Amino acid sequence: MNANMVKRNALLAQKVIKGLQSRNMSGYYAESREEALRLALELIPEGSTATMGGGVSVHEIGLVDALKQGNYKFIDRDAYEDKRAAMLLAYDADVFLASANAITEDGVLVNIDGNANRVSAIAQGPKKVILIVGMNKVCDDVDGAMKRARNVAAPTNAQRFGLSTPCAKTGSCMNCKSPDTICCQFLITRFSRHTGRIHVILVNDSLGF
Repeated sequence: MNANMVKRNALLAQKVIKGLQSRNMSGYYAESREEALRLALELIPEGSTATMGGGVSVHEIGLVDALKQGNYKFIDRDAYEDKRAAMLLAYDADVFLASANAITEDGVLVNIDGNANRVSAIAQGPKKVILIVGMNKVCDDVDGAMKRARNVAAPTNAQRFGLSTPCAKTGSCMNCKSPDTICCQFLITRFSRHTGRIHVILVNDSLGF
């Protein structure tokens, strides 16, 4: 990565972290995927029950493999025939892992979901939420974050899942009501009432969608 971009990301991350702190959330900055993995594992005590909401970024830093191979109780949704049962287990987990579709410079989180298992667990349930967020997802404000979530994250995920949505064909949001739409629930997290629950690890990399 260009040295100027590295410096820019480090400075911008500090601004985002201050914004998160003002919203009763914890923020961290990792200069690499390896450092992000180390920070995440420091936040997850051994023996913890952990699960996730399908975040690509969580896989990209190697966190899923580390939990499966370590002394943790990882609830692997893909290993369950009854996916709903696995999703329900997440609400009582010690740790819930995910990313964010976008985050603002002042620390507001924006997420869009189809089944709502991810956004609902971020909002309430698991004792601790750890979000792995690449610096590519930082936006100026909530409006920009919503546009990113709808025009970058949603079309890419629709294509990834092979869904028949207008955005999967055009590459941008068409504000559809398709049966396949994944833009069913929108979660804007502007404050956490519970101190120490939401942790955001910003990574000096382009992660996820």
